[in-house]
Amino acid sequence: RFRSTDIDGFYGDSVYDRVVPADHFLRQLKGMVDWEAICCDFARFYKGGAEYGPSPIKPALLLRMLLLSYLYNLSERQTEELVNYNLAAKYFVGLAVDEAAPDHSSLTVFKRRLSEGWRSSSVFEGVLRDVVREARRLGVRFGKLQVVDSSHSIADVDVGEDDRRRGAGKPPRDGDAKWGSKGKRKVKEPDGKVRVENKYFYGYKQHLSLNAENHLVTAVVHTTGEAPDGKQLRRLVEGDEAAGVRGEVYAGDKGYDDGDNHAYLEHSGRQSALALNAYRTAKKDGNKQKWLELCESQGYRVGQRERYKVEQKIAEGRRHGSKRCRYLGRVRYAIQGFLTVIVLNLKRLLKLLGGGRVRVRAEAVLVGI
Repeated sequence: RFRSTDIDGFYGDSVYDRVVPADHFLRQLKGMVDWEAICCDFARFYKGGAEYGPSPIKPALLLRMLLLSYLYNLSERQTEELVNYNLAAKYFVGLAVDEAAPDHSSLTVFKRRLSEGWRSSSVFEGVLRDVVREARRLGVRFGKLQVVDSSHSIADVDVGEDDRRRGAGKPPRDGDAKWGSKGKRKVKEPDGKVRVENKYFYGYKQHLSLNAENHLVTAVVHTTGEAPDGKQLRRLVEGDEAAGVRGEVYAGDKGYDDGDNHAYLEHSGRQSALALNAYRTAKKDGNKQKWLELCESQGYRVGQRERYKVEQKIAEGRRHGSKRCRYLGRVRYAIQGFLTVIVLNLKRLLKLLGGGRVRVRAEAVLVGI
């Protein structure tokens, strides 16, 4: 009982056929994925299964509109304008050429509804898994090597102003955000000496598992900023399994070098290719032998050689706005993270299927955004 669009009305697809090229990314993407199947159970999030009140907008239309926001790194207001004035975007979401886009506030209501009032992001995690399954259905090969890493996102908070708020007895702007450390930097002292110190940020982390063969992200975990990377490995492996991906080898940086992680991978029939800290192979007793053998193994060498691929994916995500949080709270951050990764996977999936490179800013420029 969702609201019908006018795509089959007077104009039909004739205008789109003339102005939107057949090889356009959005045209190909619309036909590549079974959007209705992905959104088939979304009616349960509407009152009475969408059987009461005015006919709601189709979930598949709103989901595609949300993805445009992340594809072009636009605000939801800007996305409404894009869909109104850009024919490729309007065709992608499923509107007729003379039909107005849903109001940007509809996207906020849609996100809140699917997250059950901002309490859970599991529906968006399910969409990511559906995209991974869709890739398998389309014949994309998945290799045995999974590469893991994390990126950080800065909370939408002015830290100085937030400190003043707390000093005045007011609650913090984002009560879920935490201070964390990610990476190191060199600092030059007044006397000319250079020292290395940790880089700190206030916000959240997104932990990724990526298939090294096809560059698709298969599992994501979202945490607050202080969470250690190494403690998320088991959740990532479980996320891969839930998406139907069986990784045989897991590679990561030294942040994942934890005895529990190595033991977990071994006991679950997988091989560890997690980078080892120097102290493991520098021991002066017989305990270092197994670590030396691990370093010499084919899986370890290949895993470390391929680890850059997840770093490339993280850098690509930053171009789509993941460097800074759009919303407040961990659940809303997780929604942003899942939608960003879904966009990255859709871009990659189309390229794997012969769709070529994506021009992610062209449509936004056309409407002056």
